[in-house]
Amino acid sequence: MASIKKMNFNHLVGQKVGTVTLLKELARGGMAVIFTAYQQSLKRQIAVKILPKSLVTPIAAKLFQQEAESAAILSHPNIIPIYEVGETDDFLFFTMQLVNGQTLADLIDMAAKSLLSFHRVLPLDTTIHFVISVLDALGYAHSEDIIHRDIKPANIIIESHTKRPIITDFGIATVSRGENLTKGVIAGTPVYMAPEEILRGGVDERTDIYATGVVLFEMLTSFLPLPAFKTARELLEMKLSLKDRLFTKKPSQMNQMIDPAMDNIVFKALTYDPNNRYTNCQEFIQQLKAYLNRNVSNRFRG
Repeated sequence: MASIKKMNFNHLVGQKVGTVTLLKELARGGMAVIFTAYQQSLKRQIAVKILPKSLVTPIAAKLFQQEAESAAILSHPNIIPIYEVGETDDFLFFTMQLVNGQTLADLIDMAAKSLLSFHRVLPLDTTIHFVISVLDALGYAHSEDIIHRDIKPANIIIESHTKRPIITDFGIATVSRGENLTKGVIAGTPVYMAPEEILRGGVDERTDIYATGVVLFEMLTSFLPLPAFKTARELLEMKLSLKDRLFTKKPSQMNQMIDPAMDNIVFKALTYDPNNRYTNCQEFIQQLKAYLNRNVSNRFRG
C-alpha cells in the first residue's frame, strides 16, 4: 500500500471538490492531507481534509467518516466546525474552517527556546484560560457522548486574531452511542494517553481529562519530566508500572511561578486510577478558576 508521505498531490491544485476549489497543500497526517481551498459561493477560504482511496481500508474509511460526523454534530466556539462531507472517484473528503494561527505545540516550543529564562514557559494566566476553554469544549463534546481521545498540543490551534484555542482532529474519537471502531486497539499519542487506554479498557470523559492534565503540565513547564525512554512501547510500559510516580518532578519544581496548589490540581487530573481524577470537565474548570481568582487576589493585595 502506498504511503501518503511519498504521494504527490500537486495535480489536485485547481481541482473542484464539492463546493470548493483546492488552492494549495497545507499539511499531512498519517493517512490524510489537508488543503486550503476557496469556496466561491461564500467567497472565503476554508480547509479540506482528503483521504486517498488508495490508502483506504474499511476501518480507515469508517474512522474518517466518524471524524467528520463527530465534529459536525458539535457546535462550540472551541471546536473546529465541519461544513461538508463527500467523496470523489479518488478520495474521501470533508471541509472545515481554515484556522489562521499556530498549534499550541508550536507555541510551547517557541517559548521553550526563548533566550530569556522567564519567557521559557507560557504566561500562567494565559495557560489557565486556554485550558479552561479546552475543558469547556470537551465537556460539551462529552455531553453529546463524544470522547476525543487524542487531546494534545498539536491538536489545539490558537487562532491568531482572537487567541482562541480550537480543538481539531477527532480522528479516533469514541462516540458512545455508536460503534467503537478502535475497541481493543491502542490508539492515540503515548505521552498523552490515559492508562486505561493502554489497558484497552473503557474510555470516558476522564480519559480526556487525563490528556488535558498532561497538556496543562506541559504548558506550565515547557517540557514533561519523564524518565528516559527509547520507544513508545517503553513509555507505555512505564505508565503502567510507575503509575502515579511517572513524572519525576512537580510543576512547582520547574516553574517558580507555580505553587503546590497548582501541583495538586495537575496531579489530580493525572491520577493513574480514573476514579480518583476529576469526575468531569466542569469540576476541573472550577479548580482552575478558583486558583486563578486566588492569584489575582494575591497580586492585588501585593
